[in-house]
Amino acid sequence: MNLLRILGALVSGLLVYASFEPLGWGAAAIVGMALFYAILSPWRGPENTQQPSLRFGALLGFLQAFSWFYLMLPWVGEFVGKPPFIALATVLALYGIPLGIAGVWVARQRYGWLMFPFIWITMEYARSHWPFGGFAWVRLAWGQINNPLAFLAQLGGPALVTLAVVLVASSVAHALVNNKSMVPAVLIVAATMLTGIGTGLVAEHRHDDENVAHARFAAIQGNVPRLGLDFNAQRRAVLANHVRQTQQLDQPVDAIIWPENAADVNPFEDLRAGAMLAGALADVQAPILVGTITHTDEGPRNSMVVVSPDDPGRISSQHDKKYLQPFGEYMPMRDFLRHFSHWVDQAGNFQPGDDNGVVQLAEIPVGVATCYEVIEDAAYRDAVLNGAEILATPTNNATFGFTNMSYQQLAMSRMRAIELDRAVVVAATSGVSAMVHPDGKVSQSSGIFEAATLIEDLPLHKNLTPAARWGFYLELAFVIMGALCLLGSILVSRRSNAASTSPKE
Repeated sequence: MNLLRILGALVSGLLVYASFEPLGWGAAAIVGMALFYAILSPWRGPENTQQPSLRFGALLGFLQAFSWFYLMLPWVGEFVGKPPFIALATVLALYGIPLGIAGVWVARQRYGWLMFPFIWITMEYARSHWPFGGFAWVRLAWGQINNPLAFLAQLGGPALVTLAVVLVASSVAHALVNNKSMVPAVLIVAATMLTGIGTGLVAEHRHDDENVAHARFAAIQGNVPRLGLDFNAQRRAVLANHVRQTQQLDQPVDAIIWPENAADVNPFEDLRAGAMLAGALADVQAPILVGTITHTDEGPRNSMVVVSPDDPGRISSQHDKKYLQPFGEYMPMRDFLRHFSHWVDQAGNFQPGDDNGVVQLAEIPVGVATCYEVIEDAAYRDAVLNGAEILATPTNNATFGFTNMSYQQLAMSRMRAIELDRAVVVAATSGVSAMVHPDGKVSQSSGIFEAATLIEDLPLHKNLTPAARWGFYLELAFVIMGALCLLGSILVSRRSNAASTSPKE
């Protein structure tokens, strides 16, 4: 039986992985999570009940998580080798250990199937925030972008989507494993799905409003001279590609969005680079949101700056990347880790920004989440709460080659569009660039490692969704409930054990 449970853990991880882009089989995550809860549960046979030990639950949790992350994250090691990628997958899978233990514990309780989803949220929250800011890239919600459950993001953000997936899965698994009536499970599945579908229909009806203002945006993908970590080594090459692609615009636009690091040489510090940018602005006569590196007394910053054709030498608005990627844009414990790998010094030394994520582009408040920031709930939420009417995800994925990374990241931008009811312009140096509508649908997209220009009239929204207003507090409530569920199940279990072992008169 133990071997069967181990196999179930590995298959569960495989199914959850299949829910993420580019496969995007959202229902696979529900099946995978149902299988995971089933292997953590007691199996009742005709003669006795077999249940995994807490120690074995720890193993099952680790194996389920590791098989999922090992399949999902190879892009991390695309140009630095397998060891860093395997190390990341292993560290993330360590969170599966307490999750497996907790899952075995609550599965023994009468209402464990209702408690498990909240415990999952608690563990996912921890993994997304600690250490070094966590790694929210692997949140279960991102795999639901093609499912009706994705529309629950508008009510409670990605946390509510994750909770819905696990709740549906544990409800079905509990009924099947324990030979219980399927009525409660069917009611929960139906209510959850109908809520998602209903939210989507309401959102679609709202998007049909002809009175909503629109603006014409262009996303420029200039491409890079070559793959790898050293693609910036050819000075001005990336900038030249984006200037050339911009100058090929054949219609007027209100605003242009370039990717992160599109100006590989700072045009405000290098005269030749500045002249190239000024030439593009003069040709298109529209402001450009430019990705470049700026410098302050504290150190370099990964910046998105607005430059207008009437004053090409001045930055009129700026967003400095606030949520930096550990081990990439900065290196925690650099001096210590240098003893173990020479790759440590490949990491940058960027300093975080402190703005609200909104830039003024052609007098339009645009919320900006630069590349890695899209995984952070606060990045776009803060921007929308500060007046952003449209969102932009400028990103540089050239380091990761033809891997799945770009598709996974695009799914996150799509989820943010639904969550906050905003269109999103995704501009990548090398792909995938895309135009995303507030319902999460992609109307245009580019390929990887090709020059491309996307132009579209996109809606400008001012409303605030429930997720924008209360998403943070709702997730916090889920996390607290998860902790209370675990504590409550422990107390109930101990009382039951004490009652069963106490001497009878």
